[in-house]
Order: sequence, then structure tokens, then C-alpha cells
Amino acid sequence: MGETAMPTAAPAPQHMRALQHANRVRLARAALKRRIAGQEVPAAEVILNCPWEAASMEISDVLMAQRRWGRARCRRILLTLGVPENKQVGTLTVRQRQALSALLTAKTGSSLMREEALATA
Repeated sequence: MGETAMPTAAPAPQHMRALQHANRVRLARAALKRRIAGQEVPAAEVILNCPWEAASMEISDVLMAQRRWGRARCRRILLTLGVPENKQVGTLTVRQRQALSALLTAKTGSSLMREEALATA
């Protein structure tokens, strides 16, 4: 009469599930940053489409994952748009996403043309 029913297979404790989720997110973000750095996926596309792994990333993390992008360049770009650098990608408005994506596309397009010109010279 005083016995309680015990489930046959106890689920993992909440803190273990949270750790597993955090590790999954951390690994996915690292893979995304490597893809951005390797120029497999442009940062402008990540900002525009906002995949699940980038939704909670800071904008500055996405921008600085690009080759030759540091904190100063990142701040300068975001300052022109009036967007704080610690804002998460998932919280950007559609207008902010489009403006930042267009600016990044213009910047990377002009830098790619410069690199090609130097390579052929």
C-alpha cells in the first residue's frame, strides 16, 4: 500500500539532457563557423536565412568567422546599420537582415574583385 510505482526505464536527468543539447548546439555552431571561414557558405546567406544553429549566435560571431574580419571591421559595419554587435541573429528584423546581407554582399563582392585583380597582376 505504501509502495510507489517506478518507471522501468528512467529518463536521463534534466541536467544531462541540457548538457547534450548544449554540446549539439556548440558543435553545430563550430561547424557553421568553419564553413563560413572556408567560404563554403557566405555570412550574408547565414544572416538572411538564419539556420537554427545561428539563431542564438551573436551577429559579431558570424561576421568575425569570415576571413580577415576582426572586431573593428565588424563594429564599423554594424554601426552604419545601427545594430548592436551583441544582438542575436535570430532577433534581427527582416529589414535589418536584408540591409546587413546586402552590405555584406557588396563588401565581399568588392574584396573578391580586388583579390582577383591582384592575383592576375
